[in-house]
Amino acid sequence: MSGRRTPVAVLISGRGSNLQALIDACADPSYPAEIVLVISNVPGAGGLDRAAAAGIATETIEHRDFAERDAFEAALTAALAKAGAEIVCMAGFMRIVGPAFVARWADRLLNIHPSLLPAFPGLHTHARALAAGVKLHGCTVHIVRPELDDGPIIGQAAVPVLPGDDEASLAARVLTVEHKLYPRCLRLLAEGQVTLGGDRAATMLEGSANAGAYLTNPKA
Repeated sequence: MSGRRTPVAVLISGRGSNLQALIDACADPSYPAEIVLVISNVPGAGGLDRAAAAGIATETIEHRDFAERDAFEAALTAALAKAGAEIVCMAGFMRIVGPAFVARWADRLLNIHPSLLPAFPGLHTHARALAAGVKLHGCTVHIVRPELDDGPIIGQAAVPVLPGDDEASLAARVLTVEHKLYPRCLRLLAEGQVTLGGDRAATMLEGSANAGAYLTNPKA
């Protein structure tokens, strides 16, 4: 790997716990990416404070200030381009982006979703997983496509659904592995270890089990 670090921007809407995981990863000078900008569509989002504390530039672009989604996304793209971002990570960004935005950042737009896609796309994933009676649940990092929660999967992490779980306890267990998976998958993309073919993504790393606590692919 060369010494160059890929400039990354992160889109958020809330507290930014996955943003913090990315910030922590990027604090290592050997990590192949660096965060150059954090954008929130919600004024005062907690993640903005996390970014500022790490010395990362922040911007608020409120979607309600725009009459149309295209205008909002054009403003996003202008800010991202000005910052020199080459990869964009959506981390709790609670807006569905349109085809033009996806095309502008084709194969460089990442999202983390709290389910093992293609199961449970959309909202309320933990409640739906419990209602379905699944025994494994988890999270997915994928390349964004115009369809909701669709696109080539870079990595997934699974946790057991335990007797007595409720939505909150299951969500907390999944969030723990989200924080491990997202930086790992961003590393793979930044290092050029992801090969995209159609609707699928292949990585150069093998899957593994981690002491029975959770499963992850790619390997830790």
